[in-house]
Amino acid sequence: MPETTCHMSISLDGFVAGPDQSREDPLGKRGIELHRWHIGDERATEADEIAAGWLMRPRGAYVMGRNMFGPIRGEWEEDWRGWWGPEPPYHAPVFVLTHYAHEPIEMEGGTTFFFVTDGFDAAYAQAREAAGDEGVDIAGGASTVRQALAAGVIDELTLDIAPVLLGSGERIFDGVDSFGFEPVEVLHSPLATHIRYRRPAAR
Repeated sequence: MPETTCHMSISLDGFVAGPDQSREDPLGKRGIELHRWHIGDERATEADEIAAGWLMRPRGAYVMGRNMFGPIRGEWEEDWRGWWGPEPPYHAPVFVLTHYAHEPIEMEGGTTFFFVTDGFDAAYAQAREAAGDEGVDIAGGASTVRQALAAGVIDELTLDIAPVLLGSGERIFDGVDSFGFEPVEVLHSPLATHIRYRRPAAR
């Protein structure tokens, strides 16, 4: 069966984004510090390159939350097309959770954003169908990952644990009752400890 993956950078105190997310700070205040391992820091090592390969491996479809897609809240009052420019890195269908309907947005390179208004389960089902044998990735943000964890659909979860304390922001494990994964690979650098977890039954 095609697998569902999720790959998130996280602080030592459990945050995947800092507080006060905005157009100027899409990852929240200091949230960028969680991602130094893959955005060109000179201290990055081969371990970070390997983990970046895990992050960027092609998937058949993606599920993300509206907050990850962009800073627009409420009704769609402008032609926002994502943070990533004309050619987003996904190159596959992306199903965006939202409470406000929107026509699909077709981008260069094979990415089309579809907007799903009837919840995580519906978005995940559409992603599974679109992905075929290539698998689904839960792209974030925190609320969407929490819903995926609660639904028990993630087969492989990779956490890049940055040696950073954010103090506040967005957590992925708030309200999650159990973990249910085992570590199968650990890499480390000065910038992050990369832990790849899998559900035992999925190995």
